[in-house]
Amino acid sequence: MARTALVTGGSRGIGAAISKALKAEGYNVAATYAGNDEAAASFTAETGIATYKWNVANYEESAAGIAKVEAEIGPIDVVVANAGITRDAPFHKMTPEQWHQVIDTNLTGVFNTVHPIWPGMRERKFGRIIVISSINGQKGQFAQVNYAATKAGDLGIVKSLAQEGARAGITANAICPGYIGTDMVMAVPEKVRDSIIAQIPTGRLGEPEEIARCVAFLASDDSGFINGSTISANGAQFFV
Repeated sequence: MARTALVTGGSRGIGAAISKALKAEGYNVAATYAGNDEAAASFTAETGIATYKWNVANYEESAAGIAKVEAEIGPIDVVVANAGITRDAPFHKMTPEQWHQVIDTNLTGVFNTVHPIWPGMRERKFGRIIVISSINGQKGQFAQVNYAATKAGDLGIVKSLAQEGARAGITANAICPGYIGTDMVMAVPEKVRDSIIAQIPTGRLGEPEEIARCVAFLASDDSGFINGSTISANGAQFFV
């Protein structure tokens, strides 16, 4: 019987590549999105992957959405916490609103996504939790105190859940992408993009599909002894 995977922020960018890769591996995939109805409808039409709309920053919305996914597709075996936002500003100019928006989505959103699914995983004695963190959660970044704090916090969530879930057959791991050739990155001026690439020893941006292949491995039975770990997929830009 095919397993069910939930990918938050799963209809665009890295999330879309993850959703497609998991479907190709035989999973029943549900992808969430926050607001772009047109893009979500186009993604479903293209891929056949069901999309569900909710705000991961809201626990009640998340719990209700997860219940709907499980009723329509099946109990969730794999959760990929990918949804995230940026509200960049130098720290002396950062507003409390910018801080809380990013914390609520990128950090609390992981809790809101995993917490309703956790009891079922423990009961079934199987689960794969994969959190998409960031290179900037490992090394920090100018004008991203809020974002870097959430992505570092995501690593703490993973390490703690790994210890709690291990005896129940649940693994929790993180992936820290470097700079990936998503629409957002490709939209920046070429001069800025070139300066980013100049910092990457591999000499290029990563591809969303490269992150997706990391997720597919961590979701598989082959990864069962990998727990509480972080995969740094950044083209040798930063080592931990």
